[in-house]
Amino acid sequence: MRARNIALLVITVLLSSISIKAQIKLSEPIWEAKENLPIPESVLYRGDTKELYVSLIDGAGNVKDGKGGIAILKLDGSVKNAHWISGLNAPKGLAIYKNTLYIADITAIVSVDIKNGKVINKLEIDSAVFLNDLTIDHKGTLYVSDTRTNKIYQIKNNSYSLYLEKVTSPNGLKWIKNELFVLAGTQLLKFDDKKQVTVVAKGLAKAGDGLEPIGNNEFIATCWAGIIYHIKADGSIYKIQDVQGKMNTADLGYNPKDRIIYIPTFNKSSVIAYQLN
Repeated sequence: MRARNIALLVITVLLSSISIKAQIKLSEPIWEAKENLPIPESVLYRGDTKELYVSLIDGAGNVKDGKGGIAILKLDGSVKNAHWISGLNAPKGLAIYKNTLYIADITAIVSVDIKNGKVINKLEIDSAVFLNDLTIDHKGTLYVSDTRTNKIYQIKNNSYSLYLEKVTSPNGLKWIKNELFVLAGTQLLKFDDKKQVTVVAKGLAKAGDGLEPIGNNEFIATCWAGIIYHIKADGSIYKIQDVQGKMNTADLGYNPKDRIIYIPTFNKSSVIAYQLN
């Protein structure tokens, strides 16, 4: 019996060790881009051109002041174009489908032709208050969260409709294999194609902001207040950075090839790159 107990203890310790090793850690900052990035809210990684699109609020997050824009960074953190798109209001979430960049801009979805850097469409969502994050499915259907009305809209063929309502403070969105993942307050939810909801994880210390899948049904999630989490496939969550009071951690971008995350620091007006270890 004693030998059996010892064997069980050894197995438990080994499993615990494996679990600990599986928890992600952040490297020291690889770089920090600080120039000409006034209030960055979202970063979108584009692998084919090795660029980062960064939405810049440059003012209040809920005011239509025309001061916002989109900058382009290279993957080394250097600025390729600080003023690629201008004249936006308070741009936040970004998404790409084919050759179009979509931008959530308070109450509108702005479409940009990436090849020529020109705004080609602006779709106002009449009942929207605070459009936040965007995601696109494999057919080009767009989903956008309206955090302050607890709604998510669907956009097809330049026409919008209400997709989900009564979703608590929805922000970060990701469409993965016919399912919509939503950071809703302090939870990560999953909606299937029949809109049935599953709680994937819960217990974030603050309301979630950015969401990126990193493979094996795992995610990196940020809270705007200054927290970064690793969410594992079993729903367990691990805090991998807490810089509350020092800087914000808004809607991150992710480079899956090099396992690098790009954190827009909002009020600190910079973007920081970290390796996932």
